[in-house]
Amino acid sequence: MEVFYYLVFGGLAAVVAALELGKSGKDRVATPTAFNSFKNNYVLVYSLMMSGDWLQGPYVYYLYSQYGFDKGDIGRLFIAGFGSSMLFGTIVGSLADKQGRKRACITYCITYILSCITKHSPQYRILMIGRVLGGIATSLLFSAFESWLVAEHNKRGFDPQWLSITFSKAIFLGNGLVAIVAGLFANLLADNLGFGPVAPFDAAACFLAIGMAIILSSWGENYGDASEGKDLMAQFKVAAKAIASDEKIALLGAIQSLFEGSMYTFVFLWTPALSPNEEDIPHGFIFATFMLSSMLGSSIASRLLARKMKVEGYMQIVFSISAFTLFLPVVTNFIVPPSEKGGSISFGGCVQLLGFCIFESCVGIFWPSIMKMRSQYIPEEARSTIMNFFRIPLNLFVCVVLYNVNAFPIAVMFGMCSIFLFIAAILQRRLMSVSDLHRSTKAAEMTAEDEPLNP
Repeated sequence: MEVFYYLVFGGLAAVVAALELGKSGKDRVATPTAFNSFKNNYVLVYSLMMSGDWLQGPYVYYLYSQYGFDKGDIGRLFIAGFGSSMLFGTIVGSLADKQGRKRACITYCITYILSCITKHSPQYRILMIGRVLGGIATSLLFSAFESWLVAEHNKRGFDPQWLSITFSKAIFLGNGLVAIVAGLFANLLADNLGFGPVAPFDAAACFLAIGMAIILSSWGENYGDASEGKDLMAQFKVAAKAIASDEKIALLGAIQSLFEGSMYTFVFLWTPALSPNEEDIPHGFIFATFMLSSMLGSSIASRLLARKMKVEGYMQIVFSISAFTLFLPVVTNFIVPPSEKGGSISFGGCVQLLGFCIFESCVGIFWPSIMKMRSQYIPEEARSTIMNFFRIPLNLFVCVVLYNVNAFPIAVMFGMCSIFLFIAAILQRRLMSVSDLHRSTKAAEMTAEDEPLNP
């Protein structure tokens, strides 16, 4: 493997270590033991849940191909996963608000374990069922756990500012360190120990079962709006009304969909972008490098949030940088001459890889920051429902991209993502303006109420 890959990985590792070890008093917030125990419990569960997800990622496509399915068949399986998340996501989100977030988290574990079990079957129909179950589980993973955390945090009377500490730590470990270790562990099981491509799915099921046991034994239940008179359709109406009546929520949903849609498109496109002429690249090592970049981003986010930097302000810069990094493939496509077929990564590929690492760092900043904004703007009574409403355009976009992945050149796809991220930056600026106006109006009203009446 070329020295270039080791230099990038080593440089990122050194920066992450320096940031974590060099945290000053301004970067750390003194918190009581009760909160620390609560935070550590959630971070442990979240890391186990994410390990169950990350273990499967590297071998899903490979397993399907081993069963003899071609690119079109596999594409339809992936579309089924995102489609089910789009169709059933709002329903399970609403049920989480109504029936309880703890129950929804347990349902996630059971659903994903069943999805893992289906991977043992080479039958296309069974695998399709597994993808549908996986799509439902994904909706729960990205809504129920966060909704439970925010509600439980507030119920226990902790400082709202401390939520950002939990978010940053969960992303740093669950979306960073755990992803790297899970990738290496999956490789160990499937290749080094020779258990085959199904082994990582069995391991994922075990981690999910351990996490479920911790949830059952240590988590309390909380709800959104558990009113007896409200059915599923009523929950949808509450969520839709909240989005339609509050510009801040609508802007937040649009920003999330634009960024995550670009992020998931990047997941499908980075491999052909770095090896357009079948260059030999170390996929696993590059994946680990991306996850290390994400850890760098979450470490930066924890510092920004600890210093109470305005999220709405710095995220404009993050989205702008993201737009620039995903525009690099368009630039290199026109400027850098194509390399010969095969061989090692080209100069254009090296430039793109560095840009992609910066983009992944932006992803690491995005997750705790968007969680912080969601905790501020989304009403508690329909939190899970609204969060899954946000995922409808996201999943629709990804399904369209997957269906037409061969219809457009890669440069066009990246250009489209860059435009989406630039729009996200503009909407983020609008969100800051609306939020500042709302705060100033509220402050003026409170000042007027406090002033004594003139005789």
